[in-house]
Amino acid sequence: MLERHIAQGAGSDPADLVLRGGRVFCTVTGDMIAGDVAISGDTIVGIGAEYDAARVVDVTGLILVPGFIDTHLHIESSLVTPLEFDRCVTPHGVTTAICDPHEIANVLGTDGIRWFQQASERTLMDIRVQLSSCVPSSHMETAGARIEATDLAPLMGHPSGIGLAEMMNYPGVLARDAGLMAKLALFAGGHIDGHCPQLTGRALNGYIAAGIRTEHEATTVAEAREKLQKGLRVLIREGSVSKDLHALAPLLTERTSAYMALCTDDRNPLDIAEEGHLDHMIRSLIALGVPPLAAYRAASLSGAEAFGLKDRGQIAPGKRADIVAVGSLAACDVRMVWARGVLADSAAFAARAPMPDIGRGSVRAPHVTPADFRSPANRTATDVIGIVEGRIITEHLHHDIPVADGDKRPDVARDLIRIAVIERHGVNGNIATGFVQGFGLHHGAIAATVCHDHHNIACVGADNADMALAVNHLTRIDGGFVVVADGRVLADLPLPIAGLMSDQPFEHVRDRLHDLRAAARSLGVTLREPFLQLAFLCLPVIPALKITDRGMVDVVKFEIIP
Repeated sequence: MLERHIAQGAGSDPADLVLRGGRVFCTVTGDMIAGDVAISGDTIVGIGAEYDAARVVDVTGLILVPGFIDTHLHIESSLVTPLEFDRCVTPHGVTTAICDPHEIANVLGTDGIRWFQQASERTLMDIRVQLSSCVPSSHMETAGARIEATDLAPLMGHPSGIGLAEMMNYPGVLARDAGLMAKLALFAGGHIDGHCPQLTGRALNGYIAAGIRTEHEATTVAEAREKLQKGLRVLIREGSVSKDLHALAPLLTERTSAYMALCTDDRNPLDIAEEGHLDHMIRSLIALGVPPLAAYRAASLSGAEAFGLKDRGQIAPGKRADIVAVGSLAACDVRMVWARGVLADSAAFAARAPMPDIGRGSVRAPHVTPADFRSPANRTATDVIGIVEGRIITEHLHHDIPVADGDKRPDVARDLIRIAVIERHGVNGNIATGFVQGFGLHHGAIAATVCHDHHNIACVGADNADMALAVNHLTRIDGGFVVVADGRVLADLPLPIAGLMSDQPFEHVRDRLHDLRAAARSLGVTLREPFLQLAFLCLPVIPALKITDRGMVDVVKFEIIP
């Protein structure tokens, strides 16, 4: 194969494939390079010259850029299987996805990680599977599994491996927790992904000193700048809920772009259909004034360099033939995509081997009644989760809520509604309740088994009976999303694979999400993406106030509120 690449690159043998008539955009110099792109098998072997080939594709008038790299995401949060994610996203130019399967790992343990490793052997795009560092994310939740360093060691060495996934429990790192120290030691010298929202000063120094190399939780220029100055590669995130692109765009320049990359973290098929994926981020950045070289470099070469993927990120000899043809740099209007030299079309997706089934019957929640959602209290002072739309960070609010018959009740006039988390793995049947502000919901309930990262059932509502109906319905459909009002189900989306993913095509999921959003709006919900916003209200490693099956969590103090 090596001799063949050399012969085709030197022009002594015809190339397997030539892309002719376009111009190559160089992500190093920013130049436009005329000439053919010659491909041998899955490798680029020549640019900037004329080549003979067994097969020629006319790309006249198009600009060729390197395949995009999503540097941090959880494929499960796209609500579809890895194969459907591949079919949904690769046509948007994403040829590498660096994933952390900790959503399915929190439900199924290491079997879920192995399933993703198997998927990486089948997809057209290159799925790189990091090994999940925090299952569960903290000691303040009940997950379906617990993964220690001894469990991760046998998973190392798979071709998809790229290091240790986001180290979310930054308080545990700073406290030198023994279990976390064992995981960090296991991956010492390799790639360790970070997660440290709002961490600064000496605490940030200590966290980075653990060997952390990348970080996607920066939400302000000041935060991102400090992290860059201290050696972290900053990943700009723009997902369905977490939207940091506009805030961080001013920092992305040709000077900094070598050390900044792009990620989506969590993006569902409806948003992908309406806006796009990394292609949406690129055109948004350019529209905000970011130089095209900085935007495309961050979308490709910088991510490759940050994660040690030296074989991609530039259209150049010896690199993987991951190539995206666009009409213009500013529009990032993807016309054709090649992944490893294979055109991403319906025939290529149909040729992939199917995946084995996994994660059925994972929703084992207790049957609940309206009385289970009471919030017993003898004082009016109440801790309330304050939603910040477009952010997974929340506010820790304080409101007085009257006590009637020993129960605090929702007050829709003040947008104070009940939130509950029900343990669904069959471990202890915990039920915790609290209050949240920011949904706009004035009647009914919505619930989901997508509930980061423990993935118990999260439910918000203005009526206890509707909340009970919503939770019990999720058990009946083996997980998913549901909207309920006045004793009936208005819309749902079954997610029977670990309560996280659909077994249907992404188009089906997209259409059901549209119906769910409309149903949620009929209840008064004002959030653009209420379901994933709900899911993040249960993640106890993101400030400031969250809820798990064990109760309300003060994340700043890293403790459950008595």
